[in-house]
Amino acid sequence: MPTIHEIYEYLNQKAPVAYKMDFDNPGFLVGDGAWETKRVLLALDITDWVVEEAVEKGAGLIVSHHPLFFGLKSVSGQEPLGARAVRMIENRVAGICMHTNLDAVKDGVNDALALALGLAEIGPLEESGRDANGDYYGIGRVGTLPYNDMVTMRDFLPMVKKALKANGLRYHDAGKPVCKVAVVGGSGADYMSQALALGCDTFVTSDVKYDPFLNAKHLGLNLIDADHFCTENVVLPVLERWLKDAFPTLEVLTSETHGQTSQFFV
Repeated sequence: MPTIHEIYEYLNQKAPVAYKMDFDNPGFLVGDGAWETKRVLLALDITDWVVEEAVEKGAGLIVSHHPLFFGLKSVSGQEPLGARAVRMIENRVAGICMHTNLDAVKDGVNDALALALGLAEIGPLEESGRDANGDYYGIGRVGTLPYNDMVTMRDFLPMVKKALKANGLRYHDAGKPVCKVAVVGGSGADYMSQALALGCDTFVTSDVKYDPFLNAKHLGLNLIDADHFCTENVVLPVLERWLKDAFPTLEVLTSETHGQTSQFFV
């Protein structure tokens, strides 16, 4: 059976923690690297429910996108995050979190999002650098829809909803055909100017506040808020493929207790 350390080293090669954004806290956050595991649970977040699911299913490792903690100064059962970490350690469940580094790398969150939406000719929205293989890394992607005819927002919205398995979308229709699309998984409204500078007519992201929607109207940009969970959960099949390719004996499960957090009343 592989050790937690071996799995972390592999994931760190695929999505180097060095590529993280300054505020972030990805990496091997909970457990002992010498522990061995035959089963891994994938989830976007390490919640109480995900921890219990890992314990019940005998998973010795949770690999999540969002870090379990950012500025935690102590681990104590007296507060929720500490209690969660204690529960994991008591049950020999380790935690590895790949966040903005996984957003940035080739085949990571944003490539998975672009592909899920059917985009072609995918390139960087913001290039932060190049890795040893010459592949760019950075937040966001830009691509085009491979259609001969123009696609309206009326046609594109149900495509996005279905592709991301979202229970609803928030959007602004600028009245422009959808052709060149920028995507940022998670909270990406700050990248609107980059999308416009690259000639995009449509931007898909999440957690969009009032002002970006208002700016999109002024700037004539189609804007879709497709939910934080839905725009990032597309990376879990990628993580599953990576782990199965590298560790053929490892059983890789996807959480059944974690899903889209917001609901729409219609």
